Amino acid sequence: MGNPKSRAAATDAATAGGGICPSYKKYEIRHRLPNPKIAALLVIDMQNYFSAMAKPIFSNLLTTIRLCRAASIPVIFTRHAHASASDNPILSEWWDGDIILDGSPAADLIPNLDRQATDEVIRKNTYSAFRNTRLEDCLKEKGVEEVIVTGVMTNICCETTAREAFVRGYRVFFSTDATATVDLELHDATLKNLAYGFAYLVDWQRLQEISG
Repeated sequence: MGNPKSRAAATDAATAGGGICPSYKKYEIRHRLPNPKIAALLVIDMQNYFSAMAKPIFSNLLTTIRLCRAASIPVIFTRHAHASASDNPILSEWWDGDIILDGSPAADLIPNLDRQATDEVIRKNTYSAFRNTRLEDCLKEKGVEEVIVTGVMTNICCETTAREAFVRGYRVFFSTDATATVDLELHDATLKNLAYGFAYLVDWQRLQEISG
């Protein structure tokens, strides 16, 4: 999926700390914080396959997870993995066969993600965490009406999941500092598009307000 392991250097410039380009700010005209009583945190595809890409945001993501736990917000993890090479052939074609096979070390979640035994882990085989998964059932069971999106890749699985959540009627919050992709241009483009039409942007500093 885009050979992320070969682009860690570009990712370092695109994410983590204060490295995010501020050009999306002109589209960020709506401000809101999640309601802990009806929110869930989605941690998208933080797997070994994406470890180099995830490294620059790892600290911000852990802080985000802990802030959400402190506010009693459920945390749901996703794993992108294919049952076989023929599982979702269009995706395999697009990435020249570079897919994540379920059961391989690359498909496992990165260690030390502060995952608890009670956290849901949902496997998916396409960009959207909703498509052909039990994510929506899980959200309904928990009474969730809002989702906070974090993880990788900003412009692919995170953005697709955020857009689909919006059209399904969920209020969407999208992390600017706990999402990552291959370069700043793509990361910033997603933030612009989502701020314009789909999601409230947040970072771990803003989320401090909901846990205290």
